[in-house]
Amino acid sequence: QVQLVESGGGLAQAGGSLKLSCVVNGRIFEIPSMGWYRQTPGNQRESIANVTKDGMMNYADSVKGRFHIARDDAENKVDLLMHSLTPGDTATYYCHANYLEIIRGLPSVWGYQDGWGQGTLVAVSS
Repeated sequence: QVQLVESGGGLAQAGGSLKLSCVVNGRIFEIPSMGWYRQTPGNQRESIANVTKDGMMNYADSVKGRFHIARDDAENKVDLLMHSLTPGDTATYYCHANYLEIIRGLPSVWGYQDGWGQGTLVAVSS
């Protein structure tokens, strides 16, 4: 069974930096895309950064130039480096991966699945 396990986050002051990490645990054949979303109470979850297996990165305008996403395919890991934080970045952050699992030694016949991390809170004080 595949699980996405997040770490990092917490409290930061405005202008500071934080790092989030996410590891995809399980028997994985391929992860075409990995990324990060965030959500605040009463709002929809929004995509803020993602990276494909080919290294193509996309960022939401709200974080462009401040956040950097990096993936490590050897460890099935994706990091989000957050700089110049503002109170507006306060949210619960979720890791996401689109993956193909290995089941009984073969790529799953169920195809690619979407997995989510448990969510980690980032709070930025002014």
